[in-house]
Amino acid sequence: MELTTLDWAIVAGYFALALGIGLWASRDAGKSAKSFFLAGRNMPWWLLGISMVATTFSTDTPNLVTGLVREQGVSGNWGWWAFLLTGMLTAFVYAKLWHRSGVLTDIEFYELRYGGKPAAVLRGFRALYLGLVFNVLVMGTVSLAAIKLGGILMGWPGWLTLTITGLITLSYSALGGLRAVILTDLVQFVLAMIGSIWACVYILDLEAIGGLSQLLAHSEVATKTAMLPDMHDASQWVPILLVPLAVQWWASYYPGAEPGGGGYIAQRMFSAKDESHAMGATLLFNVAHYALRPWPWILIALASIVVFPELSDLQAAFPDIPADKLGHDLAYPAMLSLLPPGLLGLVAASLLAAFMSTMSTQLNLGASYLVNDFWVRFIRPDATDREQVAAGRVTTILSLILGSGLGLLLTDAGQAFNLLLLIGAGTGGLFILRWFWWRINAWTELVAMAGSLLVAGYFTFVHDHITDTVWASYEKLVWGALITTLIWIIGTWLTPPESEDTLRRFVAKVQPGGPGWKRYSDGVQTGSGWAVPRGVLSMLIGSAGVYAALFAVGSWLYDDRTTAWLLSGVVVISVVTIVRLNRPRA
Repeated sequence: MELTTLDWAIVAGYFALALGIGLWASRDAGKSAKSFFLAGRNMPWWLLGISMVATTFSTDTPNLVTGLVREQGVSGNWGWWAFLLTGMLTAFVYAKLWHRSGVLTDIEFYELRYGGKPAAVLRGFRALYLGLVFNVLVMGTVSLAAIKLGGILMGWPGWLTLTITGLITLSYSALGGLRAVILTDLVQFVLAMIGSIWACVYILDLEAIGGLSQLLAHSEVATKTAMLPDMHDASQWVPILLVPLAVQWWASYYPGAEPGGGGYIAQRMFSAKDESHAMGATLLFNVAHYALRPWPWILIALASIVVFPELSDLQAAFPDIPADKLGHDLAYPAMLSLLPPGLLGLVAASLLAAFMSTMSTQLNLGASYLVNDFWVRFIRPDATDREQVAAGRVTTILSLILGSGLGLLLTDAGQAFNLLLLIGAGTGGLFILRWFWWRINAWTELVAMAGSLLVAGYFTFVHDHITDTVWASYEKLVWGALITTLIWIIGTWLTPPESEDTLRRFVAKVQPGGPGWKRYSDGVQTGSGWAVPRGVLSMLIGSAGVYAALFAVGSWLYDDRTTAWLLSGVVVISVVTIVRLNRPRA
C-alpha cells in the first residue's frame, strides 16, 4: 500500500490550511495573554463544544478503542464510557462555577479558593506538575499513536512523522494561540467525522468482510459484540462495568474527564462568552463524544478481527513496524491501509489533524500553566502582555520536544491510559468537594497529590515484585483510590482551615451555594436557591439519555429494532426533561 499523488495532495492541503489559520489568528493572539491563552473570552458554545470533541479525539483514541474491542469486546469501552458521568456533572454543575471564577487557568483557581503560602506553593507545584510532567505524558501517548499511523499509512519512521507534524502544529499554535487551536479543531472535527464514517462503510463492503450482517455473524466477532459484559461472570463485569461506574468516574483525574472539570475543558469554559455558553459547550461535547462518534471505530475494530485475527498477522503484513510498537491497537491503522486512493488521503489527513489538534491544545494549555501560574506568579510578576506571549511561545517549543521524545519511548496506548488513571486515582473526590465543603484547604490538595504519586508509584513499580500475587490494573485502581482518598481526608482534619476572609471572598466571587458554605454566604447568595440538586438530577437524566443514544445506535446496527425503538424513546424523554429542568427561571 502506498499513498498516491491524490492522497499526498489531500494531506498537504490540510497542512497548508492549518498554517493559514495560524497566520490569520496571529493578528490578535499577540495582543495580550488573555487573547493568546483564552481567545479573548468571547467564543460561542458550539465552536467550543466542537473544539472539546476534536481535542479528545486524538490519533490514539481509535487505536485505544480497537485494542479494547479486540481484547475485551465492545463492552471493554466502559473503561472510558463511564467518564460520561464526570462530563455531565461538569456540564450541569461546574461549568457555571468555573466561568464565574474569572481565572485565566484552572491552576490560578487555587489562590482564589485557598490563601497564604500553602496556596502559592500548591499553585506553583501544580503548574510544573501539570504543565510539564502530566502534560508531557499525555503528549507522549498521542505521539505514540501518530508514530504507528505514520509507519503504516505513509511508511515514515517515527522521528519523521513527529518532526513534520510537530513543526506544523508548533507553527499555528505558537502563532495564533487558542483561537487558532479552536478554529483548526473545527476543520479537524469535520474531516474526522467524514473520514471515519466513509472508511467504515468502505471496509464493511470489502469482500473479506461481506457487509455488516456477515461481519456480526462471524464466529470470532459474534463473541465480541455485546455492549454489556457477561453479568454471570464476576471476572468480567466487575472490572469492565462495576469499577468504572462505581469508582473510576469520580476518583480518577483523566485528561478531558477531570472530576469537577479542569484542564482543557476548563480552558474552553473560561474562553466562553458567558455562563450559558460554557454550559452549552460542555453539554455538546459530552453528547458528541459518547453518543455520536464511537461506532465507526468499533465496527472497524470488529472487522479487523476478521482480517488480522492475531498479532502475528499484523506483524506479517507490516514487517517494518518495530517489535516494541506491535500491539492490538495497531489494527486500526492497519485496516485503514486497505482504503482506496483519495479516501486513504482523507482519512490520513483527518487522523494527522486529530493528532495535531490534541497536541496543539496540550501545548497551549501547558504553556498557560508554566507562564501564568509559575513564571509570572513567582519569577516575573511585572511581565508585560508581550513578554507573556513570548514566554508562552518558548514553553510551547520546549513541551513539544519533551512530548515527542516520550512518544518514541512508549510502546502501547493502553499502557499510558492505565498509568494516567492510576496517577490520578483518589484525587477526584477532592476536586468535586472543594467547591462545596469549606473545610478542604490547600494542604488537603498537597497531601492528596503526594499521596497519589506515592501510591501510584508503589502499585506500578513495587507491589508486583514484593508480593506473591500480581494485581490486575482495576484492583490497583480501586485500592489506589481508596488509600489516596483516606490520606487526604485525614490530612484535611489534621491541618488548619482556610481563613474566614479567604472563604468569604471565594463565596462572594463564585456563589457555590449549599449547606457547606452556609456560615460564609450570608448576604451573598442570589437567585432562586441552590441550583446543585437540579444540576445533579439533570446530570443523571442526561447521562441516561446519552447512554440510551449510544446503545440505540448499536441496536440499530445489530438489527435489534425493538430495543432500538425503546432506547430512542428514552432519548426523547431525557431531552424533554432536561430542557424543562434547565429552562430559565424568573
